[in-house]
Amino acid sequence: MLSEQSVPVVRATLPAVGAAIGNITELFYQKLFEAHPELLRDLFNRGNQATGDQQKALAGSIAAFAGLLLEKPDARPDAMLARIAHKHASLGITSGQYKIVHRHLFAAIAEVLGDAVTAEVAAAWDEVYWLMANALIALEARLYQRTGATEGEVWRRMEIAERRQETSDVVSLVLRPTDGGPAAPFRPGQYVSVQVELPDGARQIRQYSLSSAPGRPNWRISVKRVHGVTTPDGEVSTWLHDNAQPGDTLTVSAPFGDLVLPEGNGPLLLASAGIGNTPMLAMLDHLASTASHRPVTVIHADRSPADHAHRAEQLGLVRALPNARHHLWYEVPGDQAPEAATGQADVSSLRLPADVTAYLCGPLPFMRAVRGDLLRHGVPAERIHYEVFGPDLWLGQ
Repeated sequence: MLSEQSVPVVRATLPAVGAAIGNITELFYQKLFEAHPELLRDLFNRGNQATGDQQKALAGSIAAFAGLLLEKPDARPDAMLARIAHKHASLGITSGQYKIVHRHLFAAIAEVLGDAVTAEVAAAWDEVYWLMANALIALEARLYQRTGATEGEVWRRMEIAERRQETSDVVSLVLRPTDGGPAAPFRPGQYVSVQVELPDGARQIRQYSLSSAPGRPNWRISVKRVHGVTTPDGEVSTWLHDNAQPGDTLTVSAPFGDLVLPEGNGPLLLASAGIGNTPMLAMLDHLASTASHRPVTVIHADRSPADHAHRAEQLGLVRALPNARHHLWYEVPGDQAPEAATGQADVSSLRLPADVTAYLCGPLPFMRAVRGDLLRHGVPAERIHYEVFGPDLWLGQ
C-alpha cells in the first residue's frame, strides 16, 4: 500500500496526471525508442505503436493502478496485474527492463508536467511506479519458475508439422518440438508468443491462443490475417500466412495467460466472436476429451458461416458434450446455417444458470455488449472473465 505521506500527494495530483497521461505515455515511448531502438524492432508491437493502442493501454494501467491504491488501499489489484504479468512473461520481459522504463517514464512526466513535479510529487509517483513494478516482477518470477524457465528465457524452436486453411483469412498451424519430445503442458485457454524475422530484420512478436486441448504431443495455433483499414496490415500474421509451411521452424514461447478453464463442475458460458473462439475451442476440446458433464452454454458470433473458423469442429465438440448448448449469430447466415440467428449476439435472450461463470473473447464492442447483458442478467462482475487480442484497453474494469 502507499505510504501515509504519499497518499494525499497522489490523491491531489491524480487528476492532473490522469489528464496528461496520454501525452506522458506518448513522450515516454518516443524517449524509450530513441535510446533503445532495439525494443521497438524486437519487442514492442510496431502496429500497436502506430495506432496508439499501446500508449492508451499503458496510460490506462497506470491510472487504474493509482486509483485502486487510493480506493482500496488494503487490496492489491491482482486480476489486473495478472493479465499484464502473463503478457510480459510471454514476451520474455526481465526485471532489469523495469529500470529502463522508469528512467524514461519519469523523464516524460517531468517534461510534460514541468514545475508541477516537485520533489514531493516525484517521490509519491515513484512509489506508485515501484509498487506496481515490484508486484509485476514478483508475479512474473513465479510464472517463469512455474514454466521451468530462467528469467526471460521462455523461447524454444518448434517445427510446423501441419498447415490447414480454415477460412480465407485463418490458417491453423500444428507445432511440434524440434527436440523430439512432447509439447509442454498448458491450461485450456492459454496462449503462446510467436517471434518471426521480417524482411527488414525486425523480430516481431505476437500472441496466439492454443486452439486444441492440452495433453497431446503437439500444439495448434490459429492465425487470422490482419487486414489494415486505416493502418498497415498485420506484420506477423501476414508473414505467417505468406511464408509458414510444414517443415519450417518457428520461435515460440512457453504457454501463458490467465483466461483458463476453471476446475470443478460449475456451469460455464463460453462467448466468442470471430477468431476469439480459439481459446474456447481448447476449453471445449478439453471438456470433451475428459468426458465432462458440466453444463456449458456456447455462443459465437461471426460475419457468416464461411468466416467462422473451425466451425465444424466447434459444433462437433458441443455435440460431444451431453450438457452443452450452442447458440450462433451470423450477420449473413445464408443457407448453410438455418439454426443461426441473424445479427449481433443477444445474450439477454438466453436462460443461464444463476451460478454461471462466463468467459469472453472477441472484439471489444462484442465483449462490452455481452458483459453488459450478463451484468443486467445478474451475473456478478467477478464471474465474468475476458481475453483481449492486443493491448488491453479494458484494464481496471
